[in-house]
Amino acid sequence: MTARTERILIIDSDEHARSELGRYLEARGFYVTGYPDLNSARALFNDNIPDIIFADMPPEAIGELASRLEDAETFTPIVACYSTEDAPEVVNALRAGAADIVLKPCSDDRGALDDVIGKLFDRVRVNRLNQLYRQELEEANRDLRDGIAELRADQRAGRKVQLRMLPDNEQVLAGLSINHLIKPSLFLSGDFLDYFRISEDKVLVYIADVSGHGASSAFVTVLLKNLTNRLQRNLRRGSSDDILYPERFLERINSELLDTGLGKHVTVFVGIISTSDRRLRYSVGAHFPMPILSFEGGPTAFLEGSGLPVGLFEAPEWEVYEVPLEQPFRLILFSDGILEVIKAKSLDEKEKTLLELVSGGSHTIASLSDALNLDEITELPDDIAIVSVTDIAPAPDADSPTSK
Repeated sequence: MTARTERILIIDSDEHARSELGRYLEARGFYVTGYPDLNSARALFNDNIPDIIFADMPPEAIGELASRLEDAETFTPIVACYSTEDAPEVVNALRAGAADIVLKPCSDDRGALDDVIGKLFDRVRVNRLNQLYRQELEEANRDLRDGIAELRADQRAGRKVQLRMLPDNEQVLAGLSINHLIKPSLFLSGDFLDYFRISEDKVLVYIADVSGHGASSAFVTVLLKNLTNRLQRNLRRGSSDDILYPERFLERINSELLDTGLGKHVTVFVGIISTSDRRLRYSVGAHFPMPILSFEGGPTAFLEGSGLPVGLFEAPEWEVYEVPLEQPFRLILFSDGILEVIKAKSLDEKEKTLLELVSGGSHTIASLSDALNLDEITELPDDIAIVSVTDIAPAPDADSPTSK
């Protein structure tokens, strides 16, 4: 018979019984070793623990053997071999850790012996498979934990890059005090904003919300920052003045997004504030909610306007809107994440609540954040971006040309 890989150990002081059982098991194809007592078999445990042990030992010795096997973290069933069916001894052996009992001489009932061996080897194989699966699962979990740790490190690095791309907070540009807030729902944000001077008396401000979340959406924010930097350089060099026109600014974003092939689109509000002629010119790329404009001692309302999303269509066109800014004003831009934290049932009610908060005095980022408890929210349903623009320029002279 072809030799098998299963190893069986026999511990029995009766050399004849040990040899007889060993010859039968070897004839069945098992690899068999035999020892007269546990002490003489100790070296075997250090080198190669058997798959099954047949032992003619008192219950206390079986208990010691079972304890050693447990310490070795191996599943090796012990078959107690007794010449008697004395119930207390059989029960004590089972309590001590024996998996089964056979009566000596074992070869007298070979059918029962084969049944015991087959049943125990089934258990051994199942246990070994479970150990293998557990090891594979632990390795997979380690790999997963390592991957998650690496991903988090990458996301933290990406978050630092995003933060460095944002403009300095609380800037004063051409008589306008501007600050912002971004609270990402994840490590990386799909919301982006920027503001900068494009001439002595003009400031461009925009807010964008990239579709989706995660790394690919964050990549689009890098593209936006890169594009605005290039458009500013082009203006300084005199090679392009696209950045002076809100609609052309959206056209450039649209073209670059289509070229990436990422399948991403953005909603954008872009406005150019001129402090010399006191006007806001803006275009809307499906952005929502619209910014809120309030005047000192005057009305507070959402700006009007609409337009196609940016990055979906080959040759879209956007309308340019104009609003006079004859009085000192405040302009607040939001991404749609702001509506997610407002507790109201309908979208109309959310917009109404937001407008009431701003008109009621929450017209700074700090006051609006306090009113909505943004600092206390640990898990945001969506990214939140806010830009606040406050007019601090001297009021225009009533007799000056720009005031007429």
